[in-house]
Amino acid sequence: MCWKCDNKGSTAAYLELVRGKIHDYGWYVQGVEGDRVHPPWAYTVGLTEHSRPELVLTGMPLDPAADLLGAEAAYQLFFNDPIAGQRFRLRDGPLVEAVPVADPAAHLNTATALYGTTVSAVQLVHADERGHWPWEPGYRGVRGGQPVLGPHT
Repeated sequence: MCWKCDNKGSTAAYLELVRGKIHDYGWYVQGVEGDRVHPPWAYTVGLTEHSRPELVLTGMPLDPAADLLGAEAAYQLFFNDPIAGQRFRLRDGPLVEAVPVADPAAHLNTATALYGTTVSAVQLVHADERGHWPWEPGYRGVRGGQPVLGPHT
C-alpha cells in the first residue's frame, strides 16, 4: 500500500510530503498502481516549477517507470523539452514518442492540486519490444494496454 492509501483523509499532509520531495530533488514521481482492468502509470510532479511540462508514462510497471521518468526529468531540466511527435530512446529504456497530454488536469491529480490549471504534460508513449506503437496493429503491451492521453502525430 502507498503512503496516500495508508493515510486516507490526509491530502494536505500528502501534498506537503510531495512539496518536500520536490524541494529536495527538483521533482517527484507519482505512481498509480494498475488493477485487473487498468494498467499502472506514473508521472512527474515539480517540473512545472521549472517551466517544463510534466512527464507521463502509462502501461509500464511502476518501478521501471519511476526510474525512467526520474532520468528523463533530470535530462529535461538541462536540455530542451520533447517536441510533439519526436521519437527518441530513453537512456536504458524503450523507444518513445512524445505526445502532448490533452487534459493534464484529468490525469495528473497531484500536480494539479499543487499548480492548478497551469500544468502541461507530455506523455512518453513507448513502443513494445517489437517496435510497435499502441496505435498500430500487433501492439503487445501490458494488461489493460497503454492508454494514450493525447493525439499522436
